[in-house]
Amino acid sequence: MDPRKPSGQFNILGNCKKYGLSTWQCPQFLFLVMGFIIITSEFAFYFLGSYYIKDPRIVILAISGLTGILFIIAFTITKGFENLAESNRMKSEFIGVVSHQLRAPLSNMSWTIDLIMSGRLGKIEASQLEYFKILKENNGRMKDLVSNLLIVSRLQSANLILKNKVFSFEELFNDIAKSFGPYIKASNIEVETNIEKDLPRIFASPDQIKMVVENLLDNAVRYTQSKGKIAIIIKKNGDNVYFSIKDNGVGVPQGDQKYLFQKFFRSENAMKRQTQGSGLGLYIAKSIIEKSKGKMGFSSQENVGTTFWFTLPTKNQ
Repeated sequence: MDPRKPSGQFNILGNCKKYGLSTWQCPQFLFLVMGFIIITSEFAFYFLGSYYIKDPRIVILAISGLTGILFIIAFTITKGFENLAESNRMKSEFIGVVSHQLRAPLSNMSWTIDLIMSGRLGKIEASQLEYFKILKENNGRMKDLVSNLLIVSRLQSANLILKNKVFSFEELFNDIAKSFGPYIKASNIEVETNIEKDLPRIFASPDQIKMVVENLLDNAVRYTQSKGKIAIIIKKNGDNVYFSIKDNGVGVPQGDQKYLFQKFFRSENAMKRQTQGSGLGLYIAKSIIEKSKGKMGFSSQENVGTTFWFTLPTKNQ
């Protein structure tokens, strides 16, 4: 091992990166901060003690005892935080490894189902074909879940790489709207789109932003009753491009709203509608927007509807 490189408990930045935490949340850094506070407190206690207590030996003895107690408390608290951070890291690493290993067999299964359904391996009866369609649909759901788990793992470990570049958000949205056309039409939902002219280009990862918009549009359609309405606004807002999507669907109960962007959370009324979902989409969407230096929020009222919005910086920032 190179003695010039910090290691173990003294490699604060390395440990923070390992846990996927910011410096201010890192246990080792917090221990240093607490140590600085303790030392500062000791000096203050010494000067006050010297003023009120004449015997310096009693002052030194009291300070030594207090210092030892405070450092033991600080070490115990920091060690507890470190164990929690390590457990969280191992959980994220486990999810990432399992998700990665599941992708290959699920893809192979999908290809096999498609091959069988094509009839190239022999004639498939109509009654059998229906079962293969169900199998293919469930396989697709599993692949989506595994993909989301892998993204969450990369977000938590700070390993999700955003390939940012300058692009037209309007063109990206139009492509998404076109692909969603049949789904929206089949759901019997009216969509009203208001896009401001001459929008500035944005600087972000097109693939990740596409995932965010698709998730929000899918949710709006999924939780809106037939013959409902969805209103989409895209406009310039200062140095950002602003996107909002409003529906008149089931809405989110007031008591559930504070949990909406948490992992695996699904509101009570969403569960009652028995819609498919893992509860990861909104967590992923907000994380991507924030990593892209944007902001995301929502407003909702049960049985009235929901509006989700986000902003993304323009290329000039």
